Amino acid sequence: MKTNEMLQKDVQDAIKWEPLLNAAEIGVTAKDGVISLTGTVDSYSKKLEAENAAKNVAGVKAIVEKIEIKFISSWQKSNADIANEVLTALKGRWEVPNDKVKVKVENGWITLEGELSWNFQKLAAKDALTHLQGVRGVTNNIKIISETHDAIEKADVEKALARNWSINNQDVNVKVAGTKVTLTGTVSSWYQKEEAGKIAWNTPGINNVDNELAIEYDYSYAD
Repeated sequence: MKTNEMLQKDVQDAIKWEPLLNAAEIGVTAKDGVISLTGTVDSYSKKLEAENAAKNVAGVKAIVEKIEIKFISSWQKSNADIANEVLTALKGRWEVPNDKVKVKVENGWITLEGELSWNFQKLAAKDALTHLQGVRGVTNNIKIISETHDAIEKADVEKALARNWSINNQDVNVKVAGTKVTLTGTVSSWYQKEEAGKIAWNTPGINNVDNELAIEYDYSYAD
């Protein structure tokens, strides 16, 4: 039986294991699978690194992230400077079509808008900004509008999920309505939930994935 204390320790160790974070002061609390992260870091990339490290720990069902970013003085940048660096970073990613993404920067927070054909392009656009200095956060409002008009077949999505080693024995149900796929049921980890969502997003003709998969475990968190 995994207790809250054990889960807390696992997340703390996972964060310390990351080279970017081994000296960071990040507080961790655990309650029934919900992890709360607090503290201060000096970059957006470190904030994401802490969140991703916690996600990958077995037993984590949800994360409440309250990590603050405080830049050293030399890393402070104007919104205009950040916007120019964002545009340059996007041009450097082959996955992101030129002039398809609109950028807004306010107080170091970047908002991405526009329309792309595939979700992997949307993810690549956000990933391109992870290590830019002066960034406090990213809101990814890019919409997926598929250029393929083939009908989405439920069986095709189910087969794609079954081919994945981490998903094929999980209780995942697929529902298709027009250009939208909805996933329901249960998986054993956050990784499996995100992997199932990525697989569904690869479906030709898709515009939306509603990932309602619940994360369940065979152990409780009683202390």
